[in-house]
Amino acid sequence: MIEATELTKRYGGRTAVDALTFRVRPGRVTGFLGPNGAGKSTTMRLVLGLDTATSGTATVCGGPYRRLGAPLRSVGALLDAKGVHGGRSAYGHLAALAASNGIPRGRVAEVLDLVGLPPATARRRTKGFSLGMGQRLGLAAALIGDPEVLILDEPVNGLDTEGIRWVRDLMRSLAAEGRTVFLSSHLMSEMELTADHLVVIGRGRLLADTPMRDFLAAGPARAGAHTLVRTPEPERMRELLEERGATVRLDARGGWRVVGPGASAIGDLARDHGVAVHELTPELSSLEEVYTELARSSVEYGTGGANGDGGAASARSRTRTRTTVGKGHVR
Repeated sequence: MIEATELTKRYGGRTAVDALTFRVRPGRVTGFLGPNGAGKSTTMRLVLGLDTATSGTATVCGGPYRRLGAPLRSVGALLDAKGVHGGRSAYGHLAALAASNGIPRGRVAEVLDLVGLPPATARRRTKGFSLGMGQRLGLAAALIGDPEVLILDEPVNGLDTEGIRWVRDLMRSLAAEGRTVFLSSHLMSEMELTADHLVVIGRGRLLADTPMRDFLAAGPARAGAHTLVRTPEPERMRELLEERGATVRLDARGGWRVVGPGASAIGDLARDHGVAVHELTPELSSLEEVYTELARSSVEYGTGGANGDGGAASARSRTRTRTTVGKGHVR
């Protein structure tokens, strides 16, 4: 697994990663979330030995990355899809990686086929690749050694809908095989479909380390949890709910979107007043809603206000108090 213990990285007077402690365990997809500037990429670079920690430790497969004899056989990483020599072909790039780690050359064709880069494309120089093609090559490089651990920074960036779905299915299948999958993404809807567990940071510090389900369940007080109610007596139901302080709005799918009382309370209310109910569906807050509220106090930069000073305002650091979230739960 991947383990960070009191991991800290400072650049001059700025702390990018601040006493960060978490574990990424095998057998599940762990999502890594945080606002821009939160320290996600720096943390991944520290795990991979590309940066040196100021203090604390980061280990993968039981020790520092630099001690792995054939690292691509243990850890596959995608941090920058553009980190390829533009004069090389995709095939040449992967063949060089394979040779450097004692991986059979036949594996190159296997991963090219796996990521959907046809032979003709693989023989072209990478400087002419689109963003999506470069991303597929980066994924092929991460998979070349059939590794136990995958560390991926924005792996679906530039991919079309089919490609995004393919990455999702691949990550989940690899985790199901018992591998460790650690990925970051700004696509909240996709992360909600892919990840089993979340590590959330803000300003370099841990905000949450918890299963996805628990993270979403902790959000109703802060985000958009509601209950969908369908009834043949909609106006009567609305009146009863509003009399008890509920917020009732029309849902785009039909029925009422009720915020306040839970599904059981709504059911009891309908029963007590003889109102038939055809649907009573509690719906948790979305990942985007819960995450946005949690991270609100930890964004490094804000957008411009009504005074029109967007550029200057967006470069001003927020000074809100940081939200505190405990490991394994959200407080």
